[in-house]
Amino acid sequence: MNTKKMVTNAILIAIGALLRVITPMLGVPMQPDFSLIMLFIIMIYNFDFKTVLTCGIVVGIFAALTSKTPGGQIPNVLDKTCTSIIMYLMLSPLRNRISKGKQLALLLPVGTVLSGTLFLIFIKVIAGLPGGQSFMTLFLAVVVPAIVLNTIIGMVFYLVVKRATSVTGAYSVE
Repeated sequence: MNTKKMVTNAILIAIGALLRVITPMLGVPMQPDFSLIMLFIIMIYNFDFKTVLTCGIVVGIFAALTSKTPGGQIPNVLDKTCTSIIMYLMLSPLRNRISKGKQLALLLPVGTVLSGTLFLIFIKVIAGLPGGQSFMTLFLAVVVPAIVLNTIIGMVFYLVVKRATSVTGAYSVE
């Protein structure tokens, strides 16, 4: 991996972490996770598993450090790591068949559902669901709005990243 790619990946992760910090909670002690957007953008530009896995772990660590959910630290690391692996495996056969925009349009909603579901499962097992809420209540109150927000905002961010990387050549073919 070249230096431009590493720096671009790091900047995208930092932007995702910043967005995560400034995002308000949705009535319950949970929030949508915009760092997923950056993780999925990184996935469509990086073809090697090691980079995707490393970025997933790093995003999980930043999500844990910025979590507003009581007991959400370990579930954040686990869910981002698992999500990056599963979504990489889902994306691999599609890489040369559909455009990056279509790849991201698929990754954003499916990955957000997966990440949100895994997070809720992990937190239920490790610390219990926040506020005594049921799984379905939290899924409908947090994950479903996050799917919509991540998909719309993610496609806008993708256009910005696509333009910026075309100018800088950060993700150009080696």
